[in-house]
Amino acid sequence: MTVATTSFLIFAASQVGTPGPANMVLLGTGARYGFRSALPFVGGVILGKQLIIWPVGFGLLQLAEQAPAVFAVLKYASAAYIIWLAWKIANTRLSRHEGEGTAPGFWAGLVVHPLNPKAWAMIIAGFTGFVAAGTPTFEATVTIAVCLLICQVVLHPIWTFAGDRIAHAVEGQPVEKYLMWTLAGLTVASVLFVLFGGGTHS
Repeated sequence: MTVATTSFLIFAASQVGTPGPANMVLLGTGARYGFRSALPFVGGVILGKQLIIWPVGFGLLQLAEQAPAVFAVLKYASAAYIIWLAWKIANTRLSRHEGEGTAPGFWAGLVVHPLNPKAWAMIIAGFTGFVAAGTPTFEATVTIAVCLLICQVVLHPIWTFAGDRIAHAVEGQPVEKYLMWTLAGLTVASVLFVLFGGGTHS
Protein backbone atom coordinates (compact mmCIF):
# COMPACT_ATOMS: atom_id res chain seq x y z
CA MET A 1 0.00 0.00 0.00
CA THR A 2 1.22 3.48 -0.79
CA VAL A 3 -0.35 4.89 2.39
CA ALA A 4 -0.11 3.00 5.68
CA THR A 5 -3.81 3.51 6.34
CA THR A 6 -4.24 1.28 9.39
CA SER A 7 -1.17 2.65 11.11
CA PHE A 8 -2.19 6.20 10.33
CA LEU A 9 -5.71 5.62 11.67
CA ILE A 10 -4.22 4.47 14.99
CA PHE A 11 -1.93 7.50 15.04
CA ALA A 12 -4.75 9.86 14.09
CA ALA A 13 -7.07 8.48 16.77
CA SER A 14 -4.37 8.94 19.39
CA GLN A 15 -3.81 12.53 18.30
CA VAL A 16 -7.45 13.57 17.81
CA GLY A 17 -8.60 11.84 20.98
CA THR A 18 -6.01 13.19 23.42
CA PRO A 19 -6.02 16.62 25.09
CA GLY A 20 -4.95 19.47 22.87
CA PRO A 21 -5.98 23.05 22.10
CA ALA A 22 -9.02 22.09 20.01
CA ASN A 23 -10.31 19.45 22.43
CA MET A 24 -9.94 21.80 25.38
CA VAL A 25 -11.91 24.46 23.50
CA LEU A 26 -14.59 21.86 22.67
CA LEU A 27 -14.70 20.73 26.29
CA GLY A 28 -15.10 24.33 27.47
CA THR A 29 -17.72 25.13 24.84
CA GLY A 30 -19.76 22.08 25.79
CA ALA A 31 -19.49 23.06 29.45
CA ARG A 32 -20.53 26.65 28.84
CA TYR A 33 -23.33 26.26 26.30
CA GLY A 34 -24.42 22.62 26.39
CA PHE A 35 -23.88 19.81 23.90
CA ARG A 36 -26.73 20.60 21.49
CA SER A 37 -26.00 24.33 21.31
CA ALA A 38 -22.34 23.58 20.63
CA LEU A 39 -22.96 21.19 17.71
CA PRO A 40 -22.61 23.82 14.93
CA PHE A 41 -19.28 24.83 16.47
CA VAL A 42 -18.24 21.16 16.59
CA GLY A 43 -19.13 20.78 12.91
CA GLY A 44 -16.97 23.76 12.04
CA VAL A 45 -14.05 22.37 14.04
CA ILE A 46 -14.35 19.02 12.26
CA LEU A 47 -14.43 20.49 8.76
CA GLY A 48 -11.79 23.12 9.56
CA LYS A 49 -9.03 20.51 9.56
CA GLN A 50 -9.72 19.90 5.87
CA LEU A 51 -8.58 23.48 5.25
CA ILE A 52 -5.11 22.36 6.34
CA ILE A 53 -4.96 18.86 4.89
CA TRP A 54 -5.54 19.71 1.24
CA PRO A 55 -3.08 22.64 0.94
CA VAL A 56 -0.43 20.61 2.80
CA GLY A 57 -1.03 17.63 0.53
CA PHE A 58 -0.70 19.75 -2.58
CA GLY A 59 2.53 21.51 -1.81
CA LEU A 60 2.36 23.75 1.24
CA LEU A 61 5.22 21.79 2.83
CA GLN A 62 7.53 22.91 0.05
CA LEU A 63 6.49 26.52 0.63
CA ALA A 64 7.21 26.11 4.34
CA GLU A 65 10.76 25.02 3.53
CA GLN A 66 11.25 28.09 1.35
CA ALA A 67 9.79 30.62 3.83
CA PRO A 68 10.26 29.19 7.35
CA ALA A 69 10.02 32.62 9.01
CA VAL A 70 6.48 33.12 7.71
CA PHE A 71 5.40 29.82 9.17
CA ALA A 72 7.07 30.60 12.48
CA VAL A 73 5.03 33.81 12.72
CA LEU A 74 1.85 31.95 11.84
CA LYS A 75 2.60 29.30 14.47
CA TYR A 76 2.88 31.83 17.28
CA ALA A 77 -0.07 33.88 16.05
CA SER A 78 -2.12 30.69 16.04
CA ALA A 79 -1.05 29.91 19.60
CA ALA A 80 -2.05 33.41 20.67
CA TYR A 81 -5.55 32.89 19.24
CA ILE A 82 -6.05 29.61 21.11
CA ILE A 83 -4.81 31.23 24.34
CA TRP A 84 -7.33 34.04 23.81
CA LEU A 85 -10.08 31.42 23.52
CA ALA A 86 -8.81 29.92 26.78
CA TRP A 87 -9.08 33.33 28.46
CA LYS A 88 -12.71 33.55 27.37
CA ILE A 89 -13.38 30.09 28.80
CA ALA A 90 -11.73 31.03 32.10
CA ASN A 91 -13.95 34.06 32.55
CA THR A 92 -17.32 32.48 31.75
CA ARG A 93 -19.69 30.73 34.09
CA LEU A 94 -21.92 27.78 33.36
CA SER A 95 -25.38 29.21 33.92
CA ARG A 96 -27.36 28.87 30.71
CA HIS A 97 -30.17 31.37 31.08
CA GLU A 98 -31.49 32.98 27.91
CA GLY A 99 -29.98 36.32 27.00
CA GLU A 100 -26.54 35.49 28.41
CA GLY A 101 -24.96 34.91 25.04
CA THR A 102 -25.11 32.31 22.32
CA ALA A 103 -22.72 29.47 21.59
CA PRO A 104 -20.04 30.10 18.95
CA GLY A 105 -21.27 28.86 15.59
CA PHE A 106 -20.00 26.93 12.59
CA TRP A 107 -17.77 29.71 11.26
CA ALA A 108 -16.07 30.20 14.62
CA GLY A 109 -15.33 26.48 14.73
CA LEU A 110 -14.01 26.46 11.18
CA VAL A 111 -10.93 28.49 12.10
CA VAL A 112 -9.95 26.54 15.24
CA HIS A 113 -7.83 23.88 13.52
CA PRO A 114 -6.16 26.18 10.97
CA LEU A 115 -5.01 28.18 14.01
CA ASN A 116 -4.11 25.08 16.03
CA PRO A 117 -0.40 24.13 15.98
CA LYS A 118 -1.18 20.56 17.07
CA ALA A 119 -3.38 20.09 13.99
CA TRP A 120 -0.58 21.24 11.70
CA ALA A 121 1.87 18.94 13.47
CA MET A 122 -0.27 15.81 13.16
CA ILE A 123 -1.10 16.48 9.50
CA ILE A 124 2.51 17.08 8.56
CA ALA A 125 3.49 13.94 10.48
CA GLY A 126 0.83 12.05 8.54
CA PHE A 127 2.23 13.02 5.17
CA THR A 128 5.88 12.58 6.14
CA GLY A 129 5.57 9.42 8.23
CA PHE A 130 2.80 7.33 6.67
CA VAL A 131 2.91 8.06 2.93
CA ALA A 132 5.33 6.08 0.77
CA ALA A 133 7.57 7.94 -1.67
CA GLY A 134 6.01 8.22 -5.10
CA THR A 135 2.41 8.01 -3.89
CA PRO A 136 0.10 10.10 -6.13
CA THR A 137 -0.70 13.39 -4.45
CA PHE A 138 -4.46 13.03 -4.66
CA GLU A 139 -4.43 9.46 -3.30
CA ALA A 140 -2.25 10.44 -0.34
CA THR A 141 -4.27 13.56 0.45
CA VAL A 142 -7.70 11.95 0.27
CA THR A 143 -6.54 9.06 2.47
CA ILE A 144 -5.18 11.39 5.15
CA ALA A 145 -8.30 13.56 4.89
CA VAL A 146 -10.77 10.69 5.26
CA CYS A 147 -8.90 9.06 8.15
CA LEU A 148 -8.81 12.30 10.13
CA LEU A 149 -12.44 13.09 9.32
CA ILE A 150 -13.54 9.70 10.68
CA CYS A 151 -11.59 10.21 13.90
CA GLN A 152 -12.95 13.72 14.38
CA VAL A 153 -16.58 12.79 13.73
CA VAL A 154 -16.31 10.18 16.48
CA LEU A 155 -14.06 11.90 19.03
CA HIS A 156 -14.75 15.65 18.90
CA PRO A 157 -18.41 15.29 19.96
CA ILE A 158 -17.28 13.08 22.86
CA TRP A 159 -15.11 15.90 24.23
CA THR A 160 -17.97 18.38 23.83
CA PHE A 161 -20.45 16.05 25.53
CA ALA A 162 -17.99 15.47 28.37
CA GLY A 163 -17.90 19.23 28.96
CA ASP A 164 -21.69 19.33 29.04
CA ARG A 165 -21.87 16.51 31.61
CA ILE A 166 -19.20 18.08 33.80
CA ALA A 167 -21.09 21.37 33.70
CA HIS A 168 -24.30 19.74 34.91
CA ALA A 169 -22.41 18.35 37.88
CA VAL A 170 -20.84 21.64 39.02
CA GLU A 171 -23.12 24.42 37.73
CA GLY A 172 -23.78 27.03 40.40
CA GLN A 173 -21.38 25.47 42.88
CA PRO A 174 -18.18 27.10 44.23
CA VAL A 175 -16.06 24.61 42.31
CA GLU A 176 -17.45 26.00 39.02
CA LYS A 177 -14.96 28.87 38.88
CA TYR A 178 -12.05 26.52 39.45
CA LEU A 179 -13.29 24.15 36.75
CA MET A 180 -13.34 26.90 34.13
CA TRP A 181 -9.88 28.10 35.11
CA THR A 182 -8.64 24.50 34.98
CA LEU A 183 -10.03 24.03 31.47
CA ALA A 184 -8.41 27.27 30.40
CA GLY A 185 -5.13 26.27 32.02
CA LEU A 186 -5.14 22.91 30.25
CA THR A 187 -5.76 24.67 26.95
CA VAL A 188 -2.78 27.00 27.47
CA ALA A 189 -0.60 24.12 28.67
CA SER A 190 -1.44 22.07 25.59
CA VAL A 191 -0.49 25.00 23.32
CA LEU A 192 2.80 25.53 25.13
CA PHE A 193 3.60 21.82 24.96
CA VAL A 194 2.98 21.74 21.23
CA LEU A 195 5.11 24.84 20.69
CA PHE A 196 8.03 24.03 22.98
CA GLY A 197 7.73 20.34 23.87
CA GLY A 198 8.56 18.89 20.50
CA GLY A 199 5.01 18.68 19.23
CA THR A 200 5.58 20.63 16.03
CA HIS A 201 8.09 20.34 13.23
CA SER A 202 10.63 23.09 13.17
